[in-house]
Amino acid sequence: MIVLKKPIVTEKTVKSAEKSVYVFEVNFQAEKPLIKKAVESAFDVKVASVNTMIARGKGKLNKKGQRSAAPKWKKAVVTLTAGQKIAALEGV
Repeated sequence: MIVLKKPIVTEKTVKSAEKSVYVFEVNFQAEKPLIKKAVESAFDVKVASVNTMIARGKGKLNKKGQRSAAPKWKKAVVTLTAGQKIAALEGV
């Protein structure tokens, strides 16, 4: 199972990266210990905490004017220990 899908890069997440806090889109079935292990092995860092949340999909209008919902997805806010950084995600 692929745990980490992609990093979420917005103005807010780039600013929080200065405080060693990173946000990732993760697999819907992934749990906190599995996310922690995946981040530590993928980026060779030490994770202090993981918080997860489920984001609901936004509604869309199709060609007939009917509403259809995009699927919900899960994101993880990963806090690293002091002094740790993910070099691949710095300055994106």
